[in-house]
Amino acid sequence: MTTKLLFSFPEQVGFANQLLSADGPLVSAGWQRGDLEMRRFPDGESYVRIDSDVRQCDVAILCQLHRPDSKLMPLLLLADTLRDLGARRIGLIAPYLAYMRQDTRFKAGEGVTSHYVARLLSEHLDWLLTVDPHLHRISDLEQIYSMPARSLTAVAPMANWIKANIKQPLVIGPDSESEQWAANVAKLADCPWEVLQKTRLGDREVSVSLPHVDRYRGYTPVLVDDIISTGKTMIQTAERLQAAGLCAPVCIAVHGVFAEGALADMQQHGLQVITSNSIAGASNRIDLAPLVSEALLQV
Repeated sequence: MTTKLLFSFPEQVGFANQLLSADGPLVSAGWQRGDLEMRRFPDGESYVRIDSDVRQCDVAILCQLHRPDSKLMPLLLLADTLRDLGARRIGLIAPYLAYMRQDTRFKAGEGVTSHYVARLLSEHLDWLLTVDPHLHRISDLEQIYSMPARSLTAVAPMANWIKANIKQPLVIGPDSESEQWAANVAKLADCPWEVLQKTRLGDREVSVSLPHVDRYRGYTPVLVDDIISTGKTMIQTAERLQAAGLCAPVCIAVHGVFAEGALADMQQHGLQVITSNSIAGASNRIDLAPLVSEALLQV
């Protein structure tokens, strides 16, 4: 039986502990923790040392790619070190996958960086697992990755959290692009859903309205999205919903990217903010470890 080792970047040791819980399916399937030392030399270069025998092993690296520029070089060095030491297959579990927004050349002279990063990772790794990457013009990761690349969805974990924690929820998608997303979450949460309607009033002003608002007096609005970055859209939406007579919404996203001060800003506006543990943080309430464990058993 091939030995299977999981190596984790420091930021996701907690996630790794959940994946390798003693009574979990991965341990039963033979997965073990790999021992790894990572640090930086005084000049900023990355140092990586493997303290496990990886010869002929199947290896997974757990590394969320939030703030990716400080992680990509150590990740590539780790992958190549594992290969050099004899690992059989090396995969990446990236609960949050960066560099997905620039998927076309919006202005002359720009780089299509999602393609470049996909090519870079594909040259060093054998497979990829991620959760709800920010896809727009790319419908499938394997359009740009030359290795098997599987995208999982957090729809079910999000819906389960809503069902367990919110009385009489109303799932709301922030725009027309989120319609299918909102509908799927609401279906599993067994609750109604709506998508906000936006009317452009000028170059810088947009009116946002909730269709059928009178139906939902007494409901708790639940704003769902894949990413929270600045939080400004959710804050503005919350203000409009409250002006229409609804209570303050709960804001739920898979990935809490959070620009500096964004989470505090949302909380100061009276919003409850919930994210998954794809990126470790104070707002984490939705556990993706069971979802990732199930997928890892199939790699």
